[in-house]
Amino acid sequence: MDQQELKEAALKILDENYVGVLATINENKPHSRYMTFFNEEFTLYTATSKKTQKVDELEKNPHAHVLLGYEGDGVGDTFLEIEGEMSEHDDQQLLEELWNEHLSGWFSGPDDPNLLFIAIKPTRMRLMNKKGQEPQNIEL
Repeated sequence: MDQQELKEAALKILDENYVGVLATINENKPHSRYMTFFNEEFTLYTATSKKTQKVDELEKNPHAHVLLGYEGDGVGDTFLEIEGEMSEHDDQQLLEELWNEHLSGWFSGPDDPNLLFIAIKPTRMRLMNKKGQEPQNIEL
C-alpha cells in the first residue's frame, strides 16, 4: 500500500470505530482504559470529567497510546496503533461541536462544568495486522 492508501485505510478505521483503548502513564506505569473516541481527520478526541485520573496523568505526562479498530474476529483483524500527545480542551465551541447524546449518561450537556475533551495529536501511527502483513507506518 502506498501512503495515500494507508491514510485512507486509517481514516476508515477512525470513522467507523468509536471505542478503543487509551493508555496513559501513572507513576511510571501504563494505565489503560476503554474510551469513546471522535476524530477530525487524524486528531482524536475523547470526553472525560475534569475530576478524573486521566487529567492528572495528562498534566504529568502528555504521552498517550491508543488502540482502535480491532473487531474481535480474531487473527487478521486490522486496527490502528497510535502514539500521540494529549492536550485538554474545554472551550465552549468545541464542547458544543463534539457533544452528542452518547455522552448524556455522564454529563448533563455541553454546558456541564466538568466536561472536558482530551485531544490526542498523533506522533506515530501504524496500521496493524492487515491480513498478516507487517505493521505499516502512516506518515502524518
